[in-house]
Amino acid sequence: MPAPTLEHTARPRRSRTRSRTVNSRPALALSTLRPHQYDLRPACASLVCPDCQTWVPITGIQTKSPKLVPHDTGRAFEAPAVRCRLGSNRLVTVDVTVRTWEERLTDGNSETVHRRRTTVRRKPPVTPALAVSQIAARQHASAEDGGRPLWLLRKGQWAATESAVRNADARRAELPAGDAPLGAPPVPLRTLHPQRPAS
Repeated sequence: MPAPTLEHTARPRRSRTRSRTVNSRPALALSTLRPHQYDLRPACASLVCPDCQTWVPITGIQTKSPKLVPHDTGRAFEAPAVRCRLGSNRLVTVDVTVRTWEERLTDGNSETVHRRRTTVRRKPPVTPALAVSQIAARQHASAEDGGRPLWLLRKGQWAATESAVRNADARRAELPAGDAPLGAPPVPLRTLHPQRPAS
């Protein structure tokens, strides 16, 4: 019975390596990366490998030919041991100073803070205020007729007085032409021209 084989996992990425192998691809310039994709502090000089998207130490950061250390494509001790052939031992061109990198990183963080989405607080719908006459009509209607609408109250009032109004109009039409009500002053037949008193 064959012995069980152990599954190899990704190895930890050493910050320094003695390998003299150099990748044949052109050197990777730091200016082509975003500020949050690399770190120029001497204690932890590293960058995100463009090929496998993992953080990789940069060896020889202060020498003439810094390069990425050989690395696997996954997390150390967790992902399978798959070597990144395209990004391992690739030369790195350090064309950005530490001060410029820090300034770009600070500016990017401040812009990101301002771009954060804020919570939209919607105002509740506001009912337009009633006019004074509308408020008085409502109070009058509610006090006298149990809260019925004003137009319905007025319609009922007109129905109650309609016959009396029409009778009065009919009696006015029965008066003969030229007659005047008793006790009324006579209507002048000539134009009056009042004179001012002499002073």
